[in-house]
Amino acid sequence: MTRLFVLFAVLLAFALPAQAQRLISGVSNDTVQITSSFDGERLTFFGTIAPEAGSTSTTVEGPFQVVIVVLGPTQNRVAREKTNNFGIWLNTDQVEFQRFPSYFHVLSNKRLLEISDIATLNANFILPESYAMAPNPAGFMKTLNFGRELIRLMSEDGLFGVQETGVQFMSDTFYTAQLTLPSSAPPGPYIAQTYLFKDGALIARKSEGFAVRKIDFERFLAQSSTQYPLLYGIACVILALFTGWLGGVIFKR
Repeated sequence: MTRLFVLFAVLLAFALPAQAQRLISGVSNDTVQITSSFDGERLTFFGTIAPEAGSTSTTVEGPFQVVIVVLGPTQNRVAREKTNNFGIWLNTDQVEFQRFPSYFHVLSNKRLLEISDIATLNANFILPESYAMAPNPAGFMKTLNFGRELIRLMSEDGLFGVQETGVQFMSDTFYTAQLTLPSSAPPGPYIAQTYLFKDGALIARKSEGFAVRKIDFERFLAQSSTQYPLLYGIACVILALFTGWLGGVIFKR
């Protein structure tokens, strides 16, 4: 079943019609740096639609629709269900998701279901729910229910989102979009995948990469916690004891 699903997704992804247009796109930042004062950063995505290379035509005919999917580094995540057992809340069930996006945001120039059909959107992982329907040993319905709850919780933290008016066309072929990465954006490599639709069909796509990384003291702390966990823990305890002692001395005076 898993193999059939993957084969179906691959066939749909590559079953593009002969292209008469090509997509030229870009992103404003190659790197987003996280410092102690980082409270988010705004990125600008832009692009234009041009005739295919070698074409004798100098213009393209729309109307076109653009969807931009911004993906953060993938992680293995576990969604757990808590139930009340004789007055005590316990984790009683769970589903593990492999390679789940740590950040996912969709920008489009109109409602997604008005741009294309749900099968095409799901096959290209444009809808957030696509990740809740990926093949999983837990079974389809259980994975779907737990996945939706995981997406809901990540949406509340600003890590998942959809802006169906996030892309604006400045002319018939030139578009721009802006996205503010939240302060909680996980560090790592990001991909902005741009999809070009016409009359409901996917006709072109293009990817840009950028990185979110910690620098200065934040980078030192992050590296210390992973490379030297024992020393990092001891330093945290000493710092907590010193802070407590210092607070006691100040309040005594």
